[in-house]
Amino acid sequence: MFKKVLYSLILISCINICSGNVKDSLRLKLDFAIQHKADYAALKDKRTSKIRKALKEKNSLETEYLLNQKLYTEYRKYKIDSALYFVTKNVKLSDLLKQSSFRTDAVLQLANLYSASGRFLESEKLLKSIDTQTLSSNQKKTYLEFYIEFFEHYASNNPSKYYNEQIGIYRDSLLAVLDPQSSEYKVNLALCSIDNKDYAAAKKNLEDLFYNQELKKSQYAMCAYLLGNISMRSKKYEQGINYFTLAAITDIETATKDQGAIQNLAIYNYYNDKIDLAYKYAKSALEDAVFCNVKFRTLMMSEFYSIINAAYQKKAEKNKKQLQIYIVSVSVLSCFLIVLIFYVYRQMRRLSRIKKELSESAQELQELNSEFQAANDQLKVFNEQLNESNNIKEEYIAQFFDICSSYINKMEDYRIKLYKKAVSRQFVDLTNVLKSNDIIDQELYDLYRKFDAVFIKLYPEFTTDFNALLAEGEKITLKEGEILTTELRIFALERLGIKDSEKIASFLRISMSTIYNYRTKIRNKTTYSKEEFTKKLEKTGSRFHSL
Repeated sequence: MFKKVLYSLILISCINICSGNVKDSLRLKLDFAIQHKADYAALKDKRTSKIRKALKEKNSLETEYLLNQKLYTEYRKYKIDSALYFVTKNVKLSDLLKQSSFRTDAVLQLANLYSASGRFLESEKLLKSIDTQTLSSNQKKTYLEFYIEFFEHYASNNPSKYYNEQIGIYRDSLLAVLDPQSSEYKVNLALCSIDNKDYAAAKKNLEDLFYNQELKKSQYAMCAYLLGNISMRSKKYEQGINYFTLAAITDIETATKDQGAIQNLAIYNYYNDKIDLAYKYAKSALEDAVFCNVKFRTLMMSEFYSIINAAYQKKAEKNKKQLQIYIVSVSVLSCFLIVLIFYVYRQMRRLSRIKKELSESAQELQELNSEFQAANDQLKVFNEQLNESNNIKEEYIAQFFDICSSYINKMEDYRIKLYKKAVSRQFVDLTNVLKSNDIIDQELYDLYRKFDAVFIKLYPEFTTDFNALLAEGEKITLKEGEILTTELRIFALERLGIKDSEKIASFLRISMSTIYNYRTKIRNKTTYSKEEFTKKLEKTGSRFHSL
């Protein structure tokens, strides 16, 4: 309870200073609660299971009646059909017990459940059958509360000035029998003030309750809901949303399925063009209403949900078109990258050919006499420049593959994001496509194949030279159709000048520890020291350097 009040204090005291931050924090807390609705419901089911287990034991009729009443209390705002079952049993038990007060309680409870489930004729008949002259003070209070709820339920789908007047009359009667110091009195007094549009008086009564640490969670949720209504009517929309969010969080955490706060949040977000939030809240509200079998809320949310769902599907269709454009753009970029690879490859072949020719020329020039020494020195300088150019090209290739890896990561992130958004829709085909990893896996496979092919063309003797560094019996054997293994690919990247293990891990989609293990495993298979192995690795695959 202390935590609950603390949230409330933070909300009210900071509403004008950091309303945006509070709103975001509460929205995240509500999102968490919606995601864990099943967990809160499981706790409710665990409590009811204990009571059900006690019912199976040999009990007196009176004990059985009281256990049924506990189950009614648990199920009343959770699952009306179950509550009806146990109240109906209590009606029969009260006849056997021959206790009129027991029967009156059960009939009142049954009338209230009929009202909530849309059976208004049966509800009204039961309420009219009760002799108010014989009611105890508590029963009188319950009778008036349930009559008010009867008119509220009926008026929600059949708006009428008459029913609103009846609600006011019965609430005045209820205030007359309630203790002025009780929370029920203050809530009903606030409701009267709201009906009379005296929002300041209503707010004062509710805020006095809102900070009460002894307040039950259900009463706390009711106060937050009513304060939200008052704020909305006073055009303090941000404050109203915060109150509604607090009420919705509390309702979900207490497994209350008959709730109105989250419905109001759905409606507000829809009219403020926040379709994703509206859809999420409307879906949750409709699920709860159907589960609980609260007819008036189910009917109201069914109509509004269809409107929100249509808007949500329209937005999804727009996102789908944007995705198609993105895919086309990516395809064009991929084609451009393939052309670039081919161009770089041709340039590298050309430079390699020039390097070979210059190397042969240099050997011939070394045999000439001293009068050609000056010309030979110039050729050496030129040859060194070509070597430097070659190293730059190699570094460029490495950077290119790093870009490809980053692109695949972004593509996968985008797929996951779209999947989370799409998983709640009813477009099954789209969800299945986005859920699949086939596209990412194929892109990775193609990227590695392209890398292997380009690398071996640049360093055709790499595999042979690398195996020469290993001891006998430890050679790496390639499978049919395989160009490089993962081990060879790690050292191929090092051959290109990529020494950063984090970059290698990101490109190959393996962990840092896996890279470390591969390196250790290979170095254990060679007789060279770490430094010697590294130097010889830098020469592997070259046509002009011998290991």
